[in-house]
Amino acid sequence: MANTPTSETLFIFLFSACHLVSGQIRYSIPEEMEHGAFVGNIAEDLRLNIWELSARRFRLVSDYIRQYIEVNLENGNLFINKRIDREQLCGQNPTCTLAFQIALNDPMEMHPVTVEIIDENDNSPSFEKAEYSLQISELIAAGARFPLESAHDPDVGTNTISTYQVSSNAHFAVKVQSMRDGSKNAELLLEKPLDREQQQTFHLALTAIDGGVPHRSGTVQIIITVVDANDNPPIFDQDIYRAKVPENAEKGTLVIKLEAADLDEGTNAELTYSFTNHVNKRNRALFHLHPKSGEISVLGKLDFEESPGYDLDIQAVDNAPPGLSGRCKVVVDIIDINDNAPELDVTLVLSAVREDSPPGTVIAVISVTDLDSSEYGNVQCQIQGSIPFKLENPMANTYTLITSDVLDRETVPIYNITISAWDGGSPPLATSKIFTVSVTDVNDNAPTFTQSSYNVYLMENNTPGTSIFAVTALDVDLGRNGEISYSILESKGQEHLASVYVTINSKSGNICPLRSFDYEQLKHFKIQIQAQDAGSPPLSSTATVTVIILDQNDNAPVIISPLTWNDSAIVEISPQSIIPGYLVTKVQATDADSGQNARLSYQLLEATDYNLFTVGLLTGEIRATLHVNGKDMTTEKLVICVKDNGQPSLSSTATIVFSILSNITEKPLDRTDKPLPSEYLSYLNRYLIIILGSTSFLFLITIILLVIFKLKQDISVNENDNSTACCHKRRNSTDIRNRGYATNEPINYTMPCQTEGYRYTVCLSPESSKSDFLFLKPCHPTLPLNSMGSQQTGTRK
Repeated sequence: MANTPTSETLFIFLFSACHLVSGQIRYSIPEEMEHGAFVGNIAEDLRLNIWELSARRFRLVSDYIRQYIEVNLENGNLFINKRIDREQLCGQNPTCTLAFQIALNDPMEMHPVTVEIIDENDNSPSFEKAEYSLQISELIAAGARFPLESAHDPDVGTNTISTYQVSSNAHFAVKVQSMRDGSKNAELLLEKPLDREQQQTFHLALTAIDGGVPHRSGTVQIIITVVDANDNPPIFDQDIYRAKVPENAEKGTLVIKLEAADLDEGTNAELTYSFTNHVNKRNRALFHLHPKSGEISVLGKLDFEESPGYDLDIQAVDNAPPGLSGRCKVVVDIIDINDNAPELDVTLVLSAVREDSPPGTVIAVISVTDLDSSEYGNVQCQIQGSIPFKLENPMANTYTLITSDVLDRETVPIYNITISAWDGGSPPLATSKIFTVSVTDVNDNAPTFTQSSYNVYLMENNTPGTSIFAVTALDVDLGRNGEISYSILESKGQEHLASVYVTINSKSGNICPLRSFDYEQLKHFKIQIQAQDAGSPPLSSTATVTVIILDQNDNAPVIISPLTWNDSAIVEISPQSIIPGYLVTKVQATDADSGQNARLSYQLLEATDYNLFTVGLLTGEIRATLHVNGKDMTTEKLVICVKDNGQPSLSSTATIVFSILSNITEKPLDRTDKPLPSEYLSYLNRYLIIILGSTSFLFLITIILLVIFKLKQDISVNENDNSTACCHKRRNSTDIRNRGYATNEPINYTMPCQTEGYRYTVCLSPESSKSDFLFLKPCHPTLPLNSMGSQQTGTRK
């Protein structure tokens, strides 16, 4: 217990210690003052009259404070109500205060008062034990240090332990170390080597002295035993280890692993790790040192606010008695943790943004707050994911969300934007906020057809009004921007308007013909289809539809040679000419259809004598199979059927009557290519040639005009069609006359044919001299030319 100061000294001390700072009254008093000791005159400090204390109901607000300090309402003095022990009240804290408030009524006033308790040197240093034993090998060289048990002094400041002293001897001295928390540790320093044979034990007195006035001290006995031991102490690889551990580390968390080595062998090299006597109980309760592995782990709850770091003295002792030891220091720094996550406040400027908005459009304003300080309060924000938005930081703790690229609603119509914020803690605390921004549509996509061009195959003789095809266009825009209407575009320079042929449903895109088509008149045509949306302005695209008319077997073959009347023809032949294999005549027919529908075959349906003649299946040639005697028969009737290859097949028939002349002596003619004299030609053949030449000339002029007209029409319909010309050399009429007269074979006149026009073949039979009719057979460049006509013109078989 400290000496009680005199009343005059105490009054002067309290008067000088009382002051008013920012409306707060502060007193300083020493601890251990007796009951009734003067603290201060509160009435004077508050500039109140004594009578006001009772009138205004002057009182101390805290009941806890009244057990230590009370007020005398008669004179306004604050006095000690109970002896105050600073060590019991505040422990080892460097400052110790009693804070309370004084209340006054009429008017109501509150005045904070702080009473600082000043430490008195009223406690002497003390050791836990009265005696400590220490074994030291004689091999230890001078300069070795041995940690000694630290004394404890509950006083603080200058009144705590300031130094250590050891009793006088020839070998040992004491070395005092100052720790981070201000405490003092003592180490026994070997100044002179030991010799066990001269002295085996030492009895030393270690005294701990505090810094108070007057000084207080405590003493402990140290018994040192000198023994023989191994001569190599353990050595740590570092003198000072540093480690960091967060204050929220759980029990068992590894702080650091120590490594010490001993050059001895066997049990002398087996080490045991332990805390030295310098490590106090509080630190031992926070950390655990494994005696074999040297691992230091967390044992108790760490608190950065209580202590930002700890110094741990560690020793490694080998197992050879008495055991050599090596020492190191472990400095453990406590890492302050971040315990407040950032907060985000999002203010949407635009919840829906047009897809044509330029980059830089402001979408939202984000405010960031973090209750932590220093780097833990430094918050960073970021957008998660790869999206066309970015954050800008125009001012502290404020971000703006803007567009960074062009938006496309058709690609991404809605963005779920996640804003993440994290502070500078380790580990950082983070928070995130999700909000939705939708992209509104603009008409920026034209309708797109599934194909740029379509080919539609339509059988001729179709039913008008029936859907033959449906075009489809897609528009990825929404609402009216995606509503598509179809229409037909008319091409400039086209002879016939496409709307004359077909119509299209503006909604469904179904194409319907307005008429029944005839392949023989129109083989194909093109239409331009436009798909247009309902946006503003509207966007459109086009596609070409080529309608190809397919041929149908709707035309029966027409027999053009020999010339018939009411499906009958008469052919006169000389019996002297009829020998086996002799070509009597040739049946020729034409079919307005094309392809397989125009592929003809010839068949003998009826005959007077089936054994006399044969008919070529594909050529239509009628040849004799036997010698014919004009006396035995005068006529022979054949019924010939010409059939196409269509499905179903169409056919035509003709009756050919062969008249066998019995009284004509015919001189066999030799086959020659020389022209015959004109006297051999009959008058009918001459007339026929004149008529044929005139008719051919007129047909030629007509066909040329038709072809030119047709060519202009086809160019406007299909500019990519390649021109095909099928032109044949016109034979000399004299050559034709001579050859036809000599062979009795059909004479074929081939007229010129222009590009994409028609080709007409004039076919004459041997009996054509008796008829003034000519039959014309149309042809198209896509069909094979009449090879027989082109090859046999003027050629004898």
